[in-house]
Amino acid sequence: MQTQAEVKNLVEIITREVLVALREEELPKDHVHSEHCTEECADGICVSTCFNKVGQVVSAGASRLSTTLGGIPDDPHVAGMIDHTLLKPDATADQIAQLCYEARKYEFASVCVNPSHVKLCADLLKGTQVDVCTVIGFPLGASATDVKVFETNTALTDGATEIDMVLNIGALKAGDHTLAAQDIREVTRAAHAAGAILKVIIETALLTEEEKVKACLLAKEAGADFVKTSTGFSGGGATIEDIALMRRVVGPEMGVKASGGVHDFQEAKSLIDAGATRIGASAGVKIVAGEKEAGSTVKSAVPATASAY
Repeated sequence: MQTQAEVKNLVEIITREVLVALREEELPKDHVHSEHCTEECADGICVSTCFNKVGQVVSAGASRLSTTLGGIPDDPHVAGMIDHTLLKPDATADQIAQLCYEARKYEFASVCVNPSHVKLCADLLKGTQVDVCTVIGFPLGASATDVKVFETNTALTDGATEIDMVLNIGALKAGDHTLAAQDIREVTRAAHAAGAILKVIIETALLTEEEKVKACLLAKEAGADFVKTSTGFSGGGATIEDIALMRRVVGPEMGVKASGGVHDFQEAKSLIDAGATRIGASAGVKIVAGEKEAGSTVKSAVPATASAY
């Protein structure tokens, strides 16, 4: 006999298939064959995004449906989950070099810097396991899609291997899901063509709960690898509640990055427990020092000054 949870999951799957079938019946036959539509649902909201033959978004929309999806991944070693970050506008080359030195020493996942510093970081981190991450459309997300793609391609040429783009927040809040999805999709295509991963900053501090769900579903359907909470420039950072929501929405396979206001190991650990698989912080050294104090095997570290970005 099937359990209540199994029956509920089966109903969700059937409902999503029916919704897709109904949408296809409403379209001309040649239109159906020339497009591929995908639909994801979470927290009572479904987002459907349609792509043409070359993968461009032709339409996207949201509707309501009761559902629960996703889970929380296992908690790996914290240093390898940290994007060691310095995005201050007045950051100097010497400070960037120090950031890279710390990233090499503590074996962080990446350094996350503004695009003008990518080439320097790529040179300093050559031959290491530390990736070079940069930000696109930062911090407002309001750049034209073509500009974001140009920024991305330039950063990739300079040596970036991870791209953190800011969602077109205004488009999402206006209900223009097609524009928001197209923006993500085009940057994703550019990143993936170069073998880089793409994280979408949804800027949780500016969104309602429903908008957070829609943003995560759009990012997932557009092919992004991660969703990320914050730029750190909009008055709010990562919260346990937002990370838990984002993990639940995108499911267990997609990455979730907590960034903005992560100051120490206990904060980082709480966010990881809620479902984060990356931590974006300028306090990376302080975080690993806190892990050592909590009984881990991480080497001793000197606490770093923490900031929201």
